[in-house]
Amino acid sequence: MEQLIVLGTGNAMCTKCYNTCFAIDTGEGVLLTDAGGGNGILARLEAAGIAYSRLHHMIVTHEHCDHLLGVVWVVRRIATLMRSGAYDGDFRIYCHAGLVEPIRAICGFTLQKKFTSLFDQRIWLVPVADGDLLNLLGCETVFFDIHSTKAPQFGFTFRLPGAGRLTCLGDEPYNPLCEPYVAGCDWLLSEAFCLYGERERFKPYEKHHSTVKDACQLAERLGVPNLVLWHTEDKNYEQRQALYTAEGRVYYHGQLFVPYDLDVIRLSE
Repeated sequence: MEQLIVLGTGNAMCTKCYNTCFAIDTGEGVLLTDAGGGNGILARLEAAGIAYSRLHHMIVTHEHCDHLLGVVWVVRRIATLMRSGAYDGDFRIYCHAGLVEPIRAICGFTLQKKFTSLFDQRIWLVPVADGDLLNLLGCETVFFDIHSTKAPQFGFTFRLPGAGRLTCLGDEPYNPLCEPYVAGCDWLLSEAFCLYGERERFKPYEKHHSTVKDACQLAERLGVPNLVLWHTEDKNYEQRQALYTAEGRVYYHGQLFVPYDLDVIRLSE
């Protein structure tokens, strides 16, 4: 049974939840995507019950601090386990080519040499290009440039072992140039910064983000049967699920998920 493990659901400046990041558990192993903005990722992985022994692949979508800085802590933790003989195999981090050296540099500035010496030995930074196809956890994974307006950013489509495809759009609005990668997917993971009714308060468009209405209209138009909304403001965190679901139902008639941190969503039976 494949599962989507929601580690964080908030935007960059959230304080009531963790920054948006997630893991896919295929049964064979765990694929981590992004790591939030700090060592809170360690607490989230622990609370989710994700054993590092099952974590050998990680995707980093882009350079923004709320997605990138937690990578340092994941590297440190796994390097510590490697050095103590408690981690078998290698750990691979996939990102666009322009992000390889920044990740290496940030780790170099903040971690001791005993940890960073494992780069290119057992910890690998793997550059990916638009349209690249790799096999992660036995699953076909296609990376694509989301054509970000702020910084280079890649999404991906992951073919689930059971059936269906899951597509991560990153944290910016959908670009029609990505349709070949998104069309026909069974699960769409989309940012939704705020309610459309609160767009004047949160100004999502100025931040290059979508509203619930925008994301739901997109999924409806593309015929996506399952939609997950996150990377949101957190001022309405306690009521967010009810509020976002109510607005989303007006525009989208598939299965809508507005998860809280540490929720688990079944991707197949």
